Amino acid sequence: MTELRTLYPEIEPFETGFLDTGDGHRIYWERVGTKGAKPAVFLHGGPGGGCSASHRRVFDPALYDVILFDQRGCGRSTPFASLDNNTTWHLVADIERLREMMGVEQWLVFGGSWGSTLSLAYAETHPDRVSELVLRGIFLLTKPEMSWFYQFGVSEMFPEKYEAFIAPIPEDERGDLLRAYHKRLTGDDHEEQLHCAKTWSVWEGETITLLPEPSTSDQFHEAEFALAFARIETHYFINGGWFDEGQLLRDAHKLKDIPGTIVQGRYDMPCPMRQAWALHKAWPKSEFHQIEGAGHAYSEPGILDQLIRATDKYAGKPDA
Repeated sequence: MTELRTLYPEIEPFETGFLDTGDGHRIYWERVGTKGAKPAVFLHGGPGGGCSASHRRVFDPALYDVILFDQRGCGRSTPFASLDNNTTWHLVADIERLREMMGVEQWLVFGGSWGSTLSLAYAETHPDRVSELVLRGIFLLTKPEMSWFYQFGVSEMFPEKYEAFIAPIPEDERGDLLRAYHKRLTGDDHEEQLHCAKTWSVWEGETITLLPEPSTSDQFHEAEFALAFARIETHYFINGGWFDEGQLLRDAHKLKDIPGTIVQGRYDMPCPMRQAWALHKAWPKSEFHQIEGAGHAYSEPGILDQLIRATDKYAGKPDA
């Protein structure tokens, strides 16, 4: 029986800093692994989730030179929870600035959930800058996906959790929960803002794994994390990611020369399988790994195993 790949040992960054974007944001970045090894960039989820120490550990530090960064408004980047000059295309430009700062022509791009959305947006804009893509929990930010997770779909799988999710919203506004939450998360009532941020975040945190996993969902209960996460998510989602509807799938032909790996849990609630399968069919150079008995979180064993196999393989590891 093949042994599951697990996270590499904890490593500390060998370089950190802030990128001044010139339009009011300072982006925290860190560099881990071995300087001059295979270059890669890690794009976290949310939007608004931020990076963690465990994210560094999906790459063999002896074989990779990796940039991780907290996207605008979240994590250690400033100003905290800011929505000004904060769009998908600002983030795509930030990624390019970081690549230029690193001094590499191409790099592997790794992203899960919203990170897969951003990875696709970047790769379709700058295909010549991407050596490989490793994507997990495919999210194309379409109206059906929004409806499935926030309006009707996952509600049928987690009715008790959905009751808690809709509770802060008056009945006459529940026909468009995304808009109702966005109004409160960008309003002037700080107490209501914080309450809604926690409720929004807990809904996501408690539906991302196949089986309950407190260690995965705990951060979604933390006030500071929840505020940036919920504000930035609803800001992006109410604006459709600043994409045309269906744009990422429509433009998947731009990935034709990029090899990549898609890893998708069969029972992924936030990001249903249909989108991942459609992307695989539209992108001939992609490998598709459907993980039975898994949900959305990258930390679920079968998902993590395939992600690390992918990063090992693209670094040329012989037993990957």
